[in-house]
Amino acid sequence: MDEKDEIDQDIIPIDKPQKETKPAPVPGGVPYPNQLYLLPLNRRPFFPGMAAPIVIEPGAYYEVLKMVSKTDHKCLGLFLTKTEDANIYKIGLEDLHKVGVVARILRIIPMEQGGAQVVLNMEKRATITKPLKNKHLLAEVSYHEDPSQEHLSRELKAYSISIITTIKELLKLNPLFKEELQIFLGHSDFTEPGRLADFAVALTTATREDLQEVLETFDIEKRIDKALLLLKKELDISKLQSTINQRIEATISKSQREFFLREQLKAIKKELGMEKDDKTIDLQKFEERLKKRHVPEEVKKVIREEMDKLGALDIQSAEYAVCRNYVDWLTIVPWGINSKETHDLKKAEKILEEDHYGLKDIKERILEFIGVGKLTGGVKGSIICLVGPPGVGKTSIGKSVARALNRKFYRFSVGGMRDEAEIKGHRRTYIGAMPGKMIQALKYAQTMNPVIMLDEVDKMGASYHGDPASALLEVLDPEQNKDFLDHYLDVRCDLSNVLFIVTANILDTIPEPLKDRMEMLRLSGYIQTEKIEIAKKYLVPRNRELMGLKASNVVFTDGALAQIINGYAREAGVRSLENNIKKILRKVAVKIVRGKQTEKVTINEKNLSTYLGKPVFTSDRYYEVTPVGVTTGLAWTSMGGATLYVETVRYPAEKTEMKLTGQAGDVMKESAQIAWTYAQSNAGRYAPGIPFFEKSQVHMHIPEGATPKDGPSAGITMVTSLLSLLLNYPVRQDLGMTGELTLTGRILPIGGLKEKLIAARRSKVNVLIFPKENLRDYDELPEYLKKGLEVHFVETYDEVYKIAFPKEKLHELSPLVTKKAHKTRAARK
Repeated sequence: MDEKDEIDQDIIPIDKPQKETKPAPVPGGVPYPNQLYLLPLNRRPFFPGMAAPIVIEPGAYYEVLKMVSKTDHKCLGLFLTKTEDANIYKIGLEDLHKVGVVARILRIIPMEQGGAQVVLNMEKRATITKPLKNKHLLAEVSYHEDPSQEHLSRELKAYSISIITTIKELLKLNPLFKEELQIFLGHSDFTEPGRLADFAVALTTATREDLQEVLETFDIEKRIDKALLLLKKELDISKLQSTINQRIEATISKSQREFFLREQLKAIKKELGMEKDDKTIDLQKFEERLKKRHVPEEVKKVIREEMDKLGALDIQSAEYAVCRNYVDWLTIVPWGINSKETHDLKKAEKILEEDHYGLKDIKERILEFIGVGKLTGGVKGSIICLVGPPGVGKTSIGKSVARALNRKFYRFSVGGMRDEAEIKGHRRTYIGAMPGKMIQALKYAQTMNPVIMLDEVDKMGASYHGDPASALLEVLDPEQNKDFLDHYLDVRCDLSNVLFIVTANILDTIPEPLKDRMEMLRLSGYIQTEKIEIAKKYLVPRNRELMGLKASNVVFTDGALAQIINGYAREAGVRSLENNIKKILRKVAVKIVRGKQTEKVTINEKNLSTYLGKPVFTSDRYYEVTPVGVTTGLAWTSMGGATLYVETVRYPAEKTEMKLTGQAGDVMKESAQIAWTYAQSNAGRYAPGIPFFEKSQVHMHIPEGATPKDGPSAGITMVTSLLSLLLNYPVRQDLGMTGELTLTGRILPIGGLKEKLIAARRSKVNVLIFPKENLRDYDELPEYLKKGLEVHFVETYDEVYKIAFPKEKLHELSPLVTKKAHKTRAARK
């Protein structure tokens, strides 16, 4: 038998009650039972006069429903739990409020998934008087009848009118109450104040506790007073909600109205030809650009084809975006637009002097460019490569050149670049393709003749993406760059009017074909005198202004600047010098802000250490007195010139040989081997009667072993060091030398003469030996660099020997040499 059949049965037994009591009479004829099965409610209580559906799931309460449905009275009790989240299957009668309602079953609708939906009519208040033992919730109850109100008091009548008025206001604000009001009118009469109060409370969203309190209020006047209070609160909430809704709806309505009006206006303008769509706007923008440019015919043909294609494409398609970007780049290149150059030599010279101190050769070359440009109608076909150590002003020279020529300036670094597409662009078949740096520079400058600086060209790399150094060959060749082809644009572009300025620290890592296309201009490091002038004229005033200071706040003496240069900033450039000046100015600024400094601060030798600490460098010389076997050489590095010591010692061994340490490169190792061979083959001339390191091993070391060194210019320095050890006689203290030695004793020229001379002055080495073929480089140096130096230019090592070991000094050594020779002969006999 299914559940539906069970519900339809006439008799379902109810557990026998513990005590028979007389049932309460009912006007309909069927009395209310004195014992009721109870259904707990978790959310909110019901009130008499209401009809409501309840879903009962399969289980204990469904069994109760089936039992009650078979009784004559069909009544059960609905009581609210004391806690809202109570488990109705595990509670007892003590967990329910004492006052609830008795409800009569009107209709039971079984559900397919089990259980049933029950329509109940709430009839009157009921109070639990005695709990009964049963597996279900069963209790004796008493019923409460509201007193008859045939003649309402004036107060109750006023309450009733207030409630009805409030309900009408609620109906205006919340139409959901209308349906419930109609149900109430079908079952109740407004002349009953108790029923009216119950209905009014049921309309509200009050808390379960407030509703239960009204349910437990049997006194009509108190009940209707509480009901009116809850109803007024509900009205205030509804008014607030209505205000919020109106405000939101007004905003939404306004936005929608504006949207429709704009769409209508757009449609009207489009019909009248007053406004066009995005595609038309793009095409008009491209046409406007073409009118301002003198586009070559070949390029114009490509642009027209692409614009026709663009006009036929749907604006939502992916190809439209690709085509639009391509036409955008084609039309944004400043075809035929050139800056009007300035060829005023005086103005250019003034600008160069304002920006840079010294650099006479560089300034002369730039003025030559401008002079030639005035005669030929423009500076073109020249690629300058500025080579020099960091901090000497290579990048800033590019800006000065652009300012002197009245051209736009664009700089980008190629250091670390490993993809040739950075130079020549990506092909349009790739996602995110874009032109190379050259086309981007033209877009930024909006002229076809800017000054483009390629920084750090000696630090380019290569990978599987290509070789950017090779890609630069086309860019930097005056014969090729007039037809430069960018992979993205895929049309020829004339770069011959661009002035390219390239910077590098060293030339060794630049490929020879690339070097061949550039004119090399060397920027050597600065000597102390130049650095002091640069600091006074440029570094101190500029950084003082950046720090918010004035000349009345802080000044530097020449002695302080000289001490900073010697003790803290010995690099070839002035970058470290500027950083130290900034450090001092920052400390002064802090003192002024804290109020500890009100008078002018003078930075001198005495107080310099309080700002910068102890000097980083004490001396460039390792030895105050040069020992036997040590010779001072001069070297060139990417950071400028430096002094280089070569040390040799001997110790007993079975086999005569030499070993070299000090992080020397392959070329320097070969120079050491040449020096050893030359000294050994000519020992009879330079050290007569002294065996060449017989039964001895020689160890040659170049200090600062952590620093890699390479180059052939230490050849004569190594031979001199070996002869000093062989003769057991020290080289003169103030002597420095550089030169490449051959096996026959000839001395070949070296590079970086100016840097090496500056390093010698810094180390107080006053007697210098240079190869004779470097005489032309020496003659071009300014006089202030050569002042106070004794310079010898030599062709063979014999001349070096005579300078390093003078005859009068060797004469003192002759008895020792003779004595050693006699001992050697005796030993051989």
